[in-house]
Formats: sequence, C-alpha cells, structure tokens
Amino acid sequence: MDTDAFAAVHEPEWRRLEELTGQRRLTGPEADELVRLYQTTAGHLSTLRSSAPDPHLVSRLSVLLGQARGRVAGTHELRLSDVVRFFAVSVPAAFYRVRWWTVVVATLWIALGAVVAVHTARTPEAMAQLGTPTQLERYARDAFAAYYNNYPAPDFAAQVWTNNAWIAAQCIGLGITGVFPLYVLYQNAVGVGQTAAIMDVYGDLDVFFALILPHGLMELTAVFVAGGTGLKLFWTLVAPGRRTRGYALAQEGRSLVTVAVGLVVVLGVSGLVEGFVTGSFLPTWAELTIGALVLGAYWTYTLVPGRRAVRAGETGDLEQDLAGHTLAQAG
Repeated sequence: MDTDAFAAVHEPEWRRLEELTGQRRLTGPEADELVRLYQTTAGHLSTLRSSAPDPHLVSRLSVLLGQARGRVAGTHELRLSDVVRFFAVSVPAAFYRVRWWTVVVATLWIALGAVVAVHTARTPEAMAQLGTPTQLERYARDAFAAYYNNYPAPDFAAQVWTNNAWIAAQCIGLGITGVFPLYVLYQNAVGVGQTAAIMDVYGDLDVFFALILPHGLMELTAVFVAGGTGLKLFWTLVAPGRRTRGYALAQEGRSLVTVAVGLVVVLGVSGLVEGFVTGSFLPTWAELTIGALVLGAYWTYTLVPGRRAVRAGETGDLEQDLAGHTLAQAG
C-alpha cells in the first residue's frame, strides 16, 4: 500500500473528524456525521496497522480516534458500583490468573532460602562473611527482635506497608524485563536464608519463626504474587499465543495494574499484622493463628470468587468500553 496516496485520499475525512471533535456543540446531523467519520477512520487505522504500519500515521489516527471516542461515548464517571465490582470481580480474577505463577515462585523461593540457610549455618566461612561472632550473637539475641518493637505500631505498620508496596510495584512494573523480579526474589530469599542461619547457630531459630511467620505468611505471598505477575508479563512478550504481541501486552498490562492495586490492599493488611500483632503481648500461637487466617482469607478470596469470575470470562482487564475498541487485523 502507498501510505502517502492513502493519506491524501482520506485526509479531508480526518480533518473533518478533527474539526467535529473539537467543536463545543454539535447539531443532530453533525453528531451523526461524527459517528460515521469515527467508524470510517477506525477502519482506516485498522487497514494501516495490518497492511502498511506507518508509525507516524498510525500514531496520529490513534490519538484522533481517542479524542473522537470521548465525544462519541462520553466520559465515564466513577461510581460506587464500579469500585465494588473492581474488588469483587476484577481483582480476584487477576489474582486467580496468576495463581500458578505465584505457587511456582513461592516454591522456588522457599527452596532457595532453605538451601542458603543450611549452607550458611554449616559453613563457617559463609557465616564469617556476615560479621564477627560478637556482632552475629548480638543480632540474634537483641537486634532481630528489637526491629519489631523500635517504633510505635502505627508508624511501623505504615513504614512496612510503604516499603513492601514499593518492592511489589517494582517487581510488577519492571517484570517485562524478565530479570528484575528474579533479582529481587533472589536477594530476598538469600537475605531471609542468611538471617535464619544466624538465628539457628545461636539457638534462636524459634524466635525467628515466631516473629517472621505471623506477618510473613501474607507479606511474602504478596511478594510472590508480584514476582509471578511480572514474570507472566515477560512470558507474554516471549510467547503471546494467538494474540498479537501488542494486543497481548496491552491486555496483560492492564490486568497487571489490577494486581498491583489489589496488592496495595493485601500489603496494607500485612503491614497491620506486622505492626500490631508481630512482637505484641499475644502468645505466639495466637500470632501464628492470625497470620494463618489472613493468608487463608487471601487464598479463599482468590480461589472462590476468582475462579467464578474467570469462568465467567473475566481477566482482570478493563471492561471493553473503558479499554478501547479492538480493531480488526489481517491474519
């Protein structure tokens, strides 16, 4: 296709669409003309994308159609029902779709952490790299537990929430690289494994689990979800399936944002547990029970309404009227 000739032929229609889109008021005939030109231009864009994808022209028509669509369909006002549907349908569906990625990441992370812990505890040279015996003993006896009590519970919960949400956002946002999530998960597993080794060598492994598990069950699961979601986006780039790579990335990218928003809430709950439950006056069994209940609530939320939503066709993506039209493509 000769894109210059194609543009020359249809330029008057595009200019007219641009003119109508920019008018503050439209008569009945003008509104009908706007709709007709919008549909026609959408067809032009589809033709260009499938036959002669000129980047400049495609970008111009995409912007024009986006502006025209606002006039044709109107703006979407956020309603309470949208928020309810988002958290009742979209978020659990998005979590459900990455459940196996989450499980695989969790399994590999636990295995790596265990290997690091055993190796470090049994290898004096590896232990020596972490500090002197005096420093390590002080850490095991005092510093580790003091971390959970050095700040007022509300401040500590907010700090933990912010830090973990930032880590999760990076895993998701940079997941398309395929490297960053793996790096973050590796560093995290090694750090936890080395801490466990120190606590074990100095006879405080029970303290380690008593302080890590109440909040860590949910906190680490959220990190696994974030890492798995980022890696899923990378895999979409590598193997988009029957979808075009651009469409697949757009769809998965929007679902990824849904996961990110859901994790903000999940990590908020985890932060509250860490701030108000971990290291509190409660007996260890009660702290562990609370942590297990929180984790159970997450998986129930993911597997029950999530499975139901996915079977109904939900993906965690935006609804079609908000995500934009899918234009026909050749092939």
